[in-house]
Amino acid sequence: MAFGVYRIADKNIAISTIHEDTHILCKDYRTDDSAAVDLTVEIIQADIDTEREKSKAEDEFENLPHREFSDGYLETLAVYRKISSEMLQYGTFLFHGSAVAVDGETYLFTAKSGTGKSTHTRFWREKFGERAVMVNDDKPLIHVGEDKKVTIYGTPWNGKHRLGTNIGLPLKAVCILTRDSCNHIEKITASEAFPMLLQQSNRPAEPQLLMRTLDLLDALSANVGLYRLGCLPNLEAADVAYAGMQDAAK
Repeated sequence: MAFGVYRIADKNIAISTIHEDTHILCKDYRTDDSAAVDLTVEIIQADIDTEREKSKAEDEFENLPHREFSDGYLETLAVYRKISSEMLQYGTFLFHGSAVAVDGETYLFTAKSGTGKSTHTRFWREKFGERAVMVNDDKPLIHVGEDKKVTIYGTPWNGKHRLGTNIGLPLKAVCILTRDSCNHIEKITASEAFPMLLQQSNRPAEPQLLMRTLDLLDALSANVGLYRLGCLPNLEAADVAYAGMQDAAK
């Protein structure tokens, strides 16, 4: 067994695993404050087997060749699945998207896989240089406080290019990205955004946890700007997106 305590989204998480992969992945989040653990995640072989079955089912649904993954990699998925479920009690949920901050405020881009989220946030980093910080390129955690302030956190689960920072910053806007023949952005309503927000959030099977997720999505929608961006894969798209979201404060 392998063990470590990690500071993720302002919580100390004790993680016990069979393999070392998760602890290598989370090394930049390790903390020595093991006396103040907020939650504990322990993995058994059945959790890994469940992730393998989920992966197989996804491949079949997408009509893709079956992918083979190591137990160590699948265990990292099982760990984050458990963390994301436990985090709901603290008003924090997992979201699939690419988050980049400029001047201390974060803009979160979400879309179907392969649309170009990572490419778009790369243009933001090129445009804004040192003013830009990559928060997370794949699976950040979002916290909605009782004061309605929304904070987005970097996590070790930050995409195949490992783009992210161990940081928590205010979330200013969520933008649904689509491909188009020209660059344009528009503000959208919570009801317009909700189907994509739900699709891109972790959705626990347990009814109580799912209801908690829906409540947090409602709170998110009420307290950050919501946008749809049609764009080309070019630097101008970053200009259009940034300018269009400057009225995002509510």
